[in-house]
Amino acid sequence: MDIWNILEYAAWALSAMFGALMLINLIRIDTSYDNDLLTSSREGEIEVSAERHTI
Repeated sequence: MDIWNILEYAAWALSAMFGALMLINLIRIDTSYDNDLLTSSREGEIEVSAERHTI
């Protein structure tokens, strides 16, 4: 087995690990916070009101 095969397997292992971490984080955030809080856009409303220009 050459170095490229080892690097390929290491990349797949890291990819699987990052995917698992994202899934765990998704479950943890979803059970910790209310969906209305997660989908709110208070910052977006502030930005829209600041961009209104009156002539």
